[in-house]
Amino acid sequence: MQLYPFTAVLGANPDAADGLDDMALALVLNVIAPSIGGVLVRGEKGTAKSTLVRALTQILPPINVIAGDRFSTDPAEPQPLSPDGPFEADVAVETRAVRLVELPVGATEDRVAGSIHLERALAEGAVHFEPGLLAKAHRGILYVDEVNLLHDHLVDLLLDAAAMGQLTVERDGISVTHAAKFVIVGTMNPEEGELRPQLLDRFGLTVEVAAPREPAQRAEVVRRRLLFDADPEGFRGHYAEAEQRLRSRIEESQSRMASVEVTSEVLHTVAEVCSAFGVDGMRGDIVTARTAAAHAAWQGREAITADDLRVAARLALPHRRRRNPFDAPGLSDSELDELLPPNTGHTDPEPDPNPDGPGGGDGTSAEQGEAPSSDPGPSGSESVAHQPAPVGAGEPYKARLFTVDGLGAGQAGRRSRARTTTGHRIGATPSAAAATGIHLLETVRTAAPFQSARGRTRGRLILQASDLRRAVREGREANLILFVVDTSGSMAARQRMQQVKTAILSLLLDAYRRRDRVGLVTFRDSGAEVALPPTRSVDIAARRLDDLPAGGRTPLAEGLLATAEVVRREHLKDPGHRPLLVVVTDGRATAGADAVGRSRQAANYLAAQGISCVVVDCESGRMRMGLARSLAEHMAANHVWLADVNAQALTDIVRDATREGAA
Repeated sequence: MQLYPFTAVLGANPDAADGLDDMALALVLNVIAPSIGGVLVRGEKGTAKSTLVRALTQILPPINVIAGDRFSTDPAEPQPLSPDGPFEADVAVETRAVRLVELPVGATEDRVAGSIHLERALAEGAVHFEPGLLAKAHRGILYVDEVNLLHDHLVDLLLDAAAMGQLTVERDGISVTHAAKFVIVGTMNPEEGELRPQLLDRFGLTVEVAAPREPAQRAEVVRRRLLFDADPEGFRGHYAEAEQRLRSRIEESQSRMASVEVTSEVLHTVAEVCSAFGVDGMRGDIVTARTAAAHAAWQGREAITADDLRVAARLALPHRRRRNPFDAPGLSDSELDELLPPNTGHTDPEPDPNPDGPGGGDGTSAEQGEAPSSDPGPSGSESVAHQPAPVGAGEPYKARLFTVDGLGAGQAGRRSRARTTTGHRIGATPSAAAATGIHLLETVRTAAPFQSARGRTRGRLILQASDLRRAVREGREANLILFVVDTSGSMAARQRMQQVKTAILSLLLDAYRRRDRVGLVTFRDSGAEVALPPTRSVDIAARRLDDLPAGGRTPLAEGLLATAEVVRREHLKDPGHRPLLVVVTDGRATAGADAVGRSRQAANYLAAQGISCVVVDCESGRMRMGLARSLAEHMAANHVWLADVNAQALTDIVRDATREGAA
């Protein structure tokens, strides 16, 4: 397959007037100094993230490896950490290109870390280690597209190996340690959900990318892509010299790294910057210092300047200053100006509206500071002057845990009980030979009664594929949480709406921690609206919540039926993702003819579908009509008062009741 040239992507050619943009620069700096810890690329779809990463291997110098070694051991390594060793002094050496290993989202831990060679175990009765993707990525690049959709324990495994430079595998009767030094590159679309702050911190650098907004640049991107599709060889030939110049400059920078001095003054400045931005832990300081040194080497210097520190801080610190899950990462130039002197010879790259040459990508990496919000929402200039500003939420609290009834089989998460690939083992079931998670004891127990018939007299156990048993595990799954919010006039009182939004924000934070997908349906006036289709981006849901208007009559039936339609569509897309409805209302139904009767019919319909529901009762005052409680009965839902969404409030109630009983 013909790969697109690295230097043909807008913003990825250091010889062009615009130089390297943040994404290309972050990739190059990681290649120069892999100890930086990789790069996370955040951005909308179609911005050349994958194109640029795949093209990276073409500009890297080739490497020498020991011939026949499965772990890409460097022949110059004095004490190679390879299970295929030890090696002879005159071992054969071969030269090959740097590998790019792509990790699929659905990969299992066995596939990533390695496990026993099952076929050889069955045929020979011996235990042999089958290397995983991390062994293949040693001395190369590990590319994880949509890293935010990967299971947390796999992300931890990858980042631990990248930080330690080695991997130890202990399972199924084997214990193997091998080298695993690679540059990890993760890409993600924030609209699909965020990485947790503790995982964000493990990536060395983070950059934001966006497609160009100027027509001239967009036209140039398309022109280059069309030329590449028409004549890949000719197109690549046009950029061959630029690719070679970049490759040579990277080699020189790698050699220069040993000469770059990180002085005490530089370390003190780095510490001041990290402290001023409230960076937790010491990883940010270490990565910033390493990045500054790599940038100095890239610029041909052996002394670190203020320009190197500014670039390093811009790439290494934005994602580390997030204080809670709903804070957007970012670092402004004005904030840096207060801590570091202005650039003394280096200016941030400006996009070239008329770049030379025919090359380009099927997108472009971001221009600095111009990455748009994934959910801009209505701006203040577009709001109606006489319309009151939406009421904001208060400080979120620890929310009560709501779960889906029964035992599911969805994606691993932290909410409802489910059969998952992780968790405690509760049994075993027949398994295919290619399956993972083999239950060794049950496999042996199944094969034992047939040993005489299979001719075994002594020695190793004779196994067949039909003997294999897979472990059945019970853990927790993620769910689809649909918030159905009454924003009619009866809910529009400022204090009540603030309480409602605070409760929903607290539940959103809980959903973020439990890896759920969330959606938002609102109803007011004469109809319902899907304010946010189901998404993994809880950040977007929180922003939509702030902008919710309120007022008008209460079309409760329309809100419930719109929710039922969302559930139906999502079930067609992913039957294993079980829904949980959180209906936030005072139970009134005032819109349309026979509003109360139609709302009860809609509630009965949801109950007949077997959908787990929670009705959060927002009714207040001395004279309560109990409409929300009646709605919960028709929906076969759990009824909860608004104040009881707060887990601490429930704890206080139980504690007070216990004290009264003791008295």
